[in-house]
Amino acid sequence: MLKLYGFPISNYYNKVKVVLYEKGLSFDESESIPCQDESMLQCSPLGKVPYLETENGFLSESQVICDFLEATHPSPALFSTDPWRQAKERELITMVELHLELVVREVYGQAFFGATVSDGTRGRTEKLLRRNIVAFKRLAKFAPYVAGDTFSMADVAAGIHLPILGMATQAVYGEDFLQAADIDWKAYGKRLAERESFQRMRAEQKAYQQARQSKQAE
Repeated sequence: MLKLYGFPISNYYNKVKVVLYEKGLSFDESESIPCQDESMLQCSPLGKVPYLETENGFLSESQVICDFLEATHPSPALFSTDPWRQAKERELITMVELHLELVVREVYGQAFFGATVSDGTRGRTEKLLRRNIVAFKRLAKFAPYVAGDTFSMADVAAGIHLPILGMATQAVYGEDFLQAADIDWKAYGKRLAERESFQRMRAEQKAYQQARQSKQAE
């Protein structure tokens, strides 16, 4: 039995959950918060979530986990079997996670958690995001999926991360940088929301948030 550790507010945790649901795999969940306790570092060397427990041991890093699930449960396939098309799908994942999500993460504190980031961080993040969004737009097809006519692992990443980017930039800068670049992530998100995997993930995320709010209100 697979066991996924993390929490449903984490975008990377939700990314792995969508893959598990797309594959139709049974798994258990265990809430785990990032920390530096030795017991956690034995499972996730950087103390990050998500991490996955398998019959062979623990795996960390979301894309490594997703690649393992794809290799061990190849049907339904979430990567193209054509080497070039698969490379383009992986290129999109790298673009979304390394050059968009990792950059906008610098302002998450202000966007979602009531903190205030410095003017320097705001300015640097805006400059990088606007440039990188143009680069992403050169790669993304949205025809209707991000890599073309077939749902792929690239959609799992884009479907999780693009809404957060849009909401974060709207909250911090007063402008949705994706929509400003004519990337209609909301329409794209509605298409993905038709999939059972995304429906289940979002419903569980909402239930988790509501449970936390109720507990805090007690």
